Amino acid sequence: MTSARPRLTVSAVAGTVLAASLALSGCADMSMGAQPAPLTPLSRYSLQVEPGLDRIALAVHETGLSGPQHAALRDLAARFGASGAAVIRVEAPSGDDPVAGEAAWGVRTALEQAGVPGDRIQVAAYTAPDPRAPVLAGFETIRAHVPVCANEGGDMGGRFSNQSSAGLGCAITANMAAQIADPRDIMAARPMSPADSGRAAVVFDNYRSGQTTSAPQDSLVAGRIARAVE
Repeated sequence: MTSARPRLTVSAVAGTVLAASLALSGCADMSMGAQPAPLTPLSRYSLQVEPGLDRIALAVHETGLSGPQHAALRDLAARFGASGAAVIRVEAPSGDDPVAGEAAWGVRTALEQAGVPGDRIQVAAYTAPDPRAPVLAGFETIRAHVPVCANEGGDMGGRFSNQSSAGLGCAITANMAAQIADPRDIMAARPMSPADSGRAAVVFDNYRSGQTTSAPQDSLVAGRIARAVE
């Protein structure tokens, strides 16, 4: 005697499939909870900074620093002053080579002559395979992070949603990061210079006395424009 097998109706199968799909979508929502979607498609990418290093290597010569090396150190000192970094580090190769040691202290002297304060120059040693290895001089800085848009996958073909592609905004951010002059502008705005209170006082005094408040050159330009229009 065989037992009757239960029969699955169409509605029962549809209910099972719906329950499974809801469970999977719930898991997907939980997994995506750690990375919330951006508020707008254009906010998916933003300008960011990353650590950088501005450093030059100087060959060690028996006769001391050469002319091009002095020029390179002056350029390095100028970049250091504009970067806002705390210290500039001079590193000599480890070992007992007196010429390399003299070269490191010569680099320090050249930096001081280029305008770098002595208390902001550090001299140290680094492990090198050769005691006559180059002397390194540089400082830590920041640079704009350039995203690699080629790594952004995504199907640009037809889709059934109105959502933007995954790489929308990447090229714009990469171009801005590659062209920005001072990466510190990404972190904060530059301080504003104080207003010219003296010039403002002159303008107000002229206004109160009924005189012309514009500068003489402004009047000349306005006259030339008027004659051109006539």
